[in-house]
Order: sequence, then C-alpha cells, then structure tokens
Amino acid sequence: MSLALPLELLAPAGGEEQLRAAVRFGADAVYLAGPRWGMRARAQNFREEQLADAVAMAHAKGVTVHVTLNTLMYDHDIGELPQYLRLLEDIGVDAVIVADLGAMELVRKHAPSVALHVSTQASVTNASAALAYVRLGACRIVLARELTLPQIAELHKRVGNSVELEAFVHGAMCMAVSGRCLLSSALVGLDRAASCGSCTQPCRWTWSLVEETRPNAPMPIEADERGSYLLSANDLCMIDHLGDLAEAGISSIKIEGRNKGAYYVAAVVNAYRHVLDGGDPKFWMAELEATSHRPFSTGFYFGNPTQNPGHSEYARDRTLVAVACGSEETSEDVGQPQWLSTVVCRNRALVGEAVVVLSPGHPVRTFMLDGVERLMPDGVWQRVDRLSVNMEEYRMLTPFPLSQGDMLCVEASA
Repeated sequence: MSLALPLELLAPAGGEEQLRAAVRFGADAVYLAGPRWGMRARAQNFREEQLADAVAMAHAKGVTVHVTLNTLMYDHDIGELPQYLRLLEDIGVDAVIVADLGAMELVRKHAPSVALHVSTQASVTNASAALAYVRLGACRIVLARELTLPQIAELHKRVGNSVELEAFVHGAMCMAVSGRCLLSSALVGLDRAASCGSCTQPCRWTWSLVEETRPNAPMPIEADERGSYLLSANDLCMIDHLGDLAEAGISSIKIEGRNKGAYYVAAVVNAYRHVLDGGDPKFWMAELEATSHRPFSTGFYFGNPTQNPGHSEYARDRTLVAVACGSEETSEDVGQPQWLSTVVCRNRALVGEAVVVLSPGHPVRTFMLDGVERLMPDGVWQRVDRLSVNMEEYRMLTPFPLSQGDMLCVEASA
C-alpha cells in the first residue's frame, strides 16, 4: 500500500446533488458556478439564492468552495460583475476561478477576501506568466492542460512557493489549447461559443476527409460504423501517477465533469480519495472503468495524448438505481444479521440482481436485491419484485447497513 499524498482533491459540482456527492465521498474542495460566467452553461449550476446554502453546506463539512468566472468577458459581462462579486464575498466563497484580466481586477476590488485562482483558460505554460498573475493578486494557477510533467516541475522550480499549482487529473480532454476553441461557434453560431460556456462539442461528432471535387466520396479515418473521430481526444486518467504530480509541484488535483451526474462524481471522487489516502490504484482503476468515459490516457503529462480510436463513448458499465436513506437492524431470524434499508429509486432493478454499493470509507460492496417493498400512496408498504418508479421510496433487506447518501448501482450486463 502506498503512502497517503498531501494533495487537495478538487471535485466538480454541476448541481446540488453532485455537490452533496462530492462532499460525501471525500472531496477537499468543490468548484461550481452561478447562473452566469461559468464554462458549463448546460450544467444545472446554482441560482444566486442557492449559492449561500451550497457554501454553508460545504463549509459545514470542512470543504472549500471555488466559483468559476472563467468565460470570455464582454463589456456587458464586466458591467454586471461587481454586484455578483460582492455577493460571493458576503456568503463566504473561498476562491474564484478567473481568466479575464479585467475580471481579476474587479475581484480584487469587490471581493478582496476571496482567493483569486487563474483559470486553465488563461493557458499558463511558463513561470513568467505565472508570476505576472501573482503580481495581479493570484494565489493559484490552474495550469494549461498541455504541459508535460517535466515542464510542470521546471515551472514549479522557478515559481517556488509564491503560488499554488493546480492540474486536471481526470475527465474529458478538449482538442483545443486549454479549451479555447472556435469550432462550436463556427459551426453552430456565436450563441454556442465554447469559451462562453455553451460548447456543442463538435469535436465529438463523426467526421470524414473530403476532397473538394469529390464531395460524395468521403474518406474515413480510423473509422468504425459511426464514422471517424479525428478531432476527439481520449479522456484523462492519472490515478496511477498522483505521486508523480505531487513530486512535480502540484498541490491540487482537479476532476473534470460539471456536466456529469451525481453517480459519476461519487464514483470518481471515491476512487481518487482512496488512492490519495493510500489505496491501491489498480483496484480503483477498475472502479473508474465502470463509469461512463472514453478510452483513458495520461493526456500530455508523458508526451502527446493518443487519439480516440473510433469510440465516441464507452458504454456505462453501471447504472445508478437508488440512493440510500438509512437502515435499521431487522429482528427477522435469518441466521445472520440483516438490515431493513430504505432507498429512493432512481432507475429500474429486479429482485435477484446483484447490487453494487458505493459508500465513503468502505470498499465497494455487493448484495443480491431481495425483500423489496414499495411505499404506496396510502402509506402501506407493499411487496414488489423490482425498483421501478423514479423518486419513489422503497425498502429492502441488506446484509450490511446503508448510510444516507450511499449509492446503489447494477451492472449493465445484469
């Protein structure tokens, strides 16, 4: 077993459910967005009146909150930003993630107690740029994704302890430099600009090479039956190399995925938390394989990343079927301890299926779905043969107690 690593684990929170999953499964910090100025406009995000509750909930568990303000800023954006920054200051946000120089100046003026983190959208690839941002008030740089480990180590050597360095370790990779891409707006329209948070991900579409005089004779490249993926990068996964990142000078590791659901956040945060605390990366890599993803790579850290070899997305190997509410020990004489566990249904599962349970601080556990009852509208529990009605309450027999927020999944092949 490896030694624990002193790295901050920074998790995505695209909405309230994802926030709770990130906090519960071991994130040290979360990053999220308000209704504007974040790079994931399609995420649920947090209305202004929800932000205070989100910060309070995270802080109650010792988790810091970073708010993204890293889109391209036009004059109307800058004009409306001071009021929002004062709100972030008042509710106790710990840090803002910013790419625009004008927005950075406003942060220092209107939210002086909020830490300034420079977004990966700023594409910081050298120590001189990092130190220039420090002079503007930054205390952390989210490094450009295109840096190799030796380049990070050299940058860290040059900046010393004057600024913290943050790096992505898991999730989708963009085909543009640090996500600064014009492809979406060029193909779909300016209102779907990637750098304003509304990317349509055209790099994930199927493409062919066409010669000008032969428009009806496309030439596929590394194609399968769907077409080719010459613009689509593999997903990033560095769970085997967290020690290398720490040695290079990284102090915070970041999981991409504010458009992902709560199960994805829980599973990925859980895996990285266990490895940071000394768990076996090989075991937890197998758990990451059970999440929805494209083929994994190590990005640019060890050289150029590999191209997606013709798969738009790996099929999800597990489906979230319920979220636990809690358990009580049953008095039934079954020869061994059993618990009556209450859950809220999220997807269909049949009695007799193997259920996988994700719980913070526990290895992944399984049991056979049995003794299922549904709470009917008249308040009576009725025996049923499946979980089937979304957001309805069910209870079941389990061989171990479930805690509130535990996630129950079934294998896709079941």
